Parts: sequence; C-alpha cells; structure tokens
Amino acid sequence: MRIEVLLPEHAEQVLGIYQAGIDEGNATFETHAPDWAAFDKAKLPGHRFVALDDGGRVLGWVAASTVSDRCAYAGVVEHSVYVHPEARGLGVARALLDALIASTEAAGVWTIQSGIFPENTVSLALHARAGFRIIGTRERIGRHHGVWRDVILLERRSPVLT
Repeated sequence: MRIEVLLPEHAEQVLGIYQAGIDEGNATFETHAPDWAAFDKAKLPGHRFVALDDGGRVLGWVAASTVSDRCAYAGVVEHSVYVHPEARGLGVARALLDALIASTEAAGVWTIQSGIFPENTVSLALHARAGFRIIGTRERIGRHHGVWRDVILLERRSPVLT
C-alpha cells in the first residue's frame, strides 16, 4: 500500500467508496455521494490522500474541509476517512490519518475534528489510537432516514503546534 495525493483520476473509485460507506448507514448523514465537482470544491487540496494497492486500486481516502471562514478558525479543519469494505482491517485508515496529520501540521493546522456516530465503534477506536479525544456528544443533532441521531465530536490537537 502507498499513500498518494487524491487526484481527479481517483474520483470514480473515491466516490464509490464514499457511497459504500453511506449505504452502510453509520458513516454520515449524507444519503448520496456528491459528484466530483462538488467533492473537489469542498475538500482542501493540500489535505486529501488516497491509499493505493500495488495495482493502483484505491483502498481508501481521507480529506479535510474548512470549519469556518473566520480567521480564528484558520487552524481548524474537519476530516472524513473512508476505506473500501474489502480493505478494512489492513491499516489503511490509520495510514491515511497519519498522512493527513502530517500535512495539516506542516500547514500550521492545530486542530483536526470529526463527528462520528456512536454506533461506529471501529472509527471511534481508530481515532482514539490516532490521538483524537472525545469532546462530547451532540445529541439528536440531525435526522438520518427519519431518525434522530447523535454524533460524537472528536478532535486532535497538534502537540507540535501548541
């Protein structure tokens, strides 16, 4: 496995992995993956990566978005990480998070945050191992397929940029 910058040539596979995560029901409030133009516009160019196998197949992806346009939040991003169902348990998500952490710290980002459904225990454990801490639970923050859902808010503060 190798980690590379997420490029337009990866779009079809990235969006397919995103849709697979959406379809499982515990990854996001989204119900459909966006088209590439919307995805590309929403994700920060310097902070998006793919994990590729030896044949160039996308195993997973990570990307960050801005949290706010306010200058006080210039060093805060929100991220998403998704792994192809057949590539789970192989260290793909951790390798992607490590790449994201390296790129954000190099750019002066001091906080990476994410909201994760409490039922997504695998993702919560992964993030804990990568240095994220639970800030709290946003109870009934949104409806997902007609059901109110909670979200666990996590953050990783850079120990380098304190």
